[in-house]
Amino acid sequence: MVKVTVAGAAGGIGQPLSLLLKLNPNVTELALFDIVNAKGVAADLSHINTPAVVKGYQPKDKSDKSAITEALTGTDLVIIPAGVPRKPGMTRADLFNINASIIRDLVANIGRVAPNAAILIISNPVNATVPIAAEVLKKLGVFNPKKLFGVTTLDSVRAETFLGDLTNTDPTKLKGKISVIGGHSGDTIVPLIHYDTGVGLLKDSEYGDFVHRVQFGGDEVVKAKNGAGSATLSMAYAGYRFAEYVISTVTGGATPAGRVPDSSYIYLPGIPGGKEFSEKYLDGVDFFSVPVVISQGEIKSFINPFEQLTVTDQEKKLVEVALKGLKGSITQGTEFVTGSKL
Repeated sequence: MVKVTVAGAAGGIGQPLSLLLKLNPNVTELALFDIVNAKGVAADLSHINTPAVVKGYQPKDKSDKSAITEALTGTDLVIIPAGVPRKPGMTRADLFNINASIIRDLVANIGRVAPNAAILIISNPVNATVPIAAEVLKKLGVFNPKKLFGVTTLDSVRAETFLGDLTNTDPTKLKGKISVIGGHSGDTIVPLIHYDTGVGLLKDSEYGDFVHRVQFGGDEVVKAKNGAGSATLSMAYAGYRFAEYVISTVTGGATPAGRVPDSSYIYLPGIPGGKEFSEKYLDGVDFFSVPVVISQGEIKSFINPFEQLTVTDQEKKLVEVALKGLKGSITQGTEFVTGSKL
């Protein structure tokens, strides 16, 4: 019995993400919230012959708070793809001023209505929106770091796909054998490919191109869509992949043995051993994407890539670059909430 709420369900990511969730046999209720068209999407999905009951919620006007309250009541998991997409020439940082307010207000509602729900944030820039969510929940006195997830799974999906192409390997066989850590934008993304891949290592010329493509793969999609959108279908798949992981643990599943679980951008000081890990390896950076072991819908532990995976000197240099970018984004997110009224 799992209720999932999608905030931003009528958007380019929200619709295919909601479709995938409707197909999950563990989802019994699917609440779709958006400021427009949520009821239409819900009606469409409700015709699919799977058990999940789908309901759409959208406010009558700007002052109507009942829709979001009803969508969140009793929910186990909230997934947030809400916000505006990137356009050509726009970085994730450019999205901040628009999406920061959206995340702040949605998370405040979650904190008031469903404080025990797991929260999966897809809305960019994730490097800053997750710190925003953490600060909002802290202000409301309901912050549980073990249930706040920044969804960075698209980086892993791309890494598996691109490495599979380069090594003539079925990319599905690379899941759990490579990992992506750091953040979720540009050079804050650090793919680790030297752990149990079962394939030959890339040539130096291939490695640089591979890393760059993983880090900036989103630009390929933005350019190919000629300004009509960003990565929506692949992001919906990646978001569902991580959501499926969380949902499976809520219903009694566990992380399969013998593989590296997917990473998530998390608040390390709230996880056992996280503060020590941050101080030793990350120059005190509090938010970082690492492989997470989830149990009953919350983080049980994480894998220290520097001790439990094979991190090369090249990858350590990538981490150093990533940390510089993350510090600014984290500060931007936390300071945004400091000056906001909830």
